[in-house]
Amino acid sequence: MKKLISLVLAALMALTLFAACGKSDNGGSTANNDNAEVTGTVSTDGSTSMEKVIMSLGEAFQADNKGITVGYNPTGSGSGITAVSEGRCDIGLASRALKDDEKASGLKETVLALDGIAIIVNPENKVSDLSIEQIAKIYTGEITNWKDVGGDDAEIVLIGREAGSGTRDGFESITDTKDACKYRQELTSTGDVITTVAGNPNAIGYASLASVKDTVKALSVGGVAPTEATVSDGSYAVQRPFVLVTKDGTELSAAAQKFLLRNQRSGSRRYLRSRRSPCVQVIN
Repeated sequence: MKKLISLVLAALMALTLFAACGKSDNGGSTANNDNAEVTGTVSTDGSTSMEKVIMSLGEAFQADNKGITVGYNPTGSGSGITAVSEGRCDIGLASRALKDDEKASGLKETVLALDGIAIIVNPENKVSDLSIEQIAKIYTGEITNWKDVGGDDAEIVLIGREAGSGTRDGFESITDTKDACKYRQELTSTGDVITTVAGNPNAIGYASLASVKDTVKALSVGGVAPTEATVSDGSYAVQRPFVLVTKDGTELSAAAQKFLLRNQRSGSRRYLRSRRSPCVQVIN
């Protein structure tokens, strides 16, 4: 199974506690003290592509903070951004950068990782490489048969994500196909896209590389295979950021502040290997 290493630009200090940053006037620990006894729940909401990364971060954080639970609601990037904007969660999760109007409304982003968007086909498909131009022509309906790109004589079945998906936004922005794709199906989760493509020998779809399984085949794009190394060095063209979203002026709970602060610290890179997802991580 292919491994994705997401380039984490914000810190996770796995299994390590940091020195105190300060004390309250009465001698008690504040939320800025990583050794403080804080309890509560951190509610996150958004991108289904970020499931493996947020679960890995949450597990390591909870291991060091026994009184805090990190919750995850996989609703999609657009819904997560709306939820944090409306105060229905502590932290939104988006598999795309915030737009200018979203930033103007008071939303702030912390870039957590870089993730490749894999172009996936059924393992039986003979095609192994497509250019960005070919991908765009396939999704806009200019190329409709696999034989035109080196495959069998069969109609191409276009699978994509629903409007509001960060993965869809990233894919359409990179391929310059915004609002022009001729989808056969628009599905609501990364898992659904992978399952659908795995079950149809003529289907093509796109999904977070972190979630790709052996049930589908990830194509090279422009001769570059999607791997941890090519995402990290930027040579794989179809990639986007994973971001944590908060709202300026909203007071977070002590638990949420502690989780966010931990993932905002940055420094030298190292690998975090969890049972759910391998990541390249940046920590002090």
